[in-house]
Amino acid sequence: MKTFILFGPPGAGKGTHAGAITQKYNLRHISTGELLRAEIAAGTKLGIEAKKLMDAGSLVPDSVVEGMIESAYDTVKGVEGFLLDGFPRTIRQAQDLDAILQKRGAKVDGVISLMISDDTIRKRISGRALAEGRADDADPEVIENRIRTYHSQTEPLIGYYKAQGKYHEIDLNEGSIEVNRAKVLSLVAGLG
Repeated sequence: MKTFILFGPPGAGKGTHAGAITQKYNLRHISTGELLRAEIAAGTKLGIEAKKLMDAGSLVPDSVVEGMIESAYDTVKGVEGFLLDGFPRTIRQAQDLDAILQKRGAKVDGVISLMISDDTIRKRISGRALAEGRADDADPEVIENRIRTYHSQTEPLIGYYKAQGKYHEIDLNEGSIEVNRAKVLSLVAGLG
């Protein structure tokens, strides 16, 4: 069972490119953002708590996200592996993921890092707020908090996965979705 991580700052195109990757390689896409938004839409206790944190641009507690990941690994069948999007976001989560996978005889096989500048992040998230009606993407203060959170908590994962030889980066600041998708799929083909 393969495990790939789709990595990058908010607005880098993780959700945009995940579908093509999962379809081509028969992977199950696990987007923690989508899982959390489903909980919010359902009005669950977890969803209410997650909404407060997400509205402020903060991260949801590790235990909640890890529980959702473990559940997917234990219940999803008929795929060649998983593409994690939005997890791990911290070194601690990466270590916890290693333990989750080790219990199941698996490991992280590769990290696909979609990189864009902070200015591109601002433009894309603002555009996404208008196009998708995502209120959590409309507030400039929340966007700036997401950028700060990414740099302080998530960016250290680059060194963590580089040290393991699993980190692979693509610059997606320019180019059409189609051109960038070709770059992403080419990279994934080299990891298989």
